[in-house]
Amino acid sequence: MKLLKRLFMDTCPTCKKVLETKQSNFLKAIVIKTCPDNHYQKEFHPALESYIESNLQ
Repeated sequence: MKLLKRLFMDTCPTCKKVLETKQSNFLKAIVIKTCPDNHYQKEFHPALESYIESNLQ
């Protein structure tokens, strides 16, 4: 069961910590996940059906 859970968790490529969902706009359905140490950010835009990934440092 842990393997299945691990498949759906997003991690930071720099420090390998699990990304946290701090900022989300539910009216637009945009989900923004960030690294706890601010290394990495991942945004999901359902209207575009795409992810936008960016390094913050």
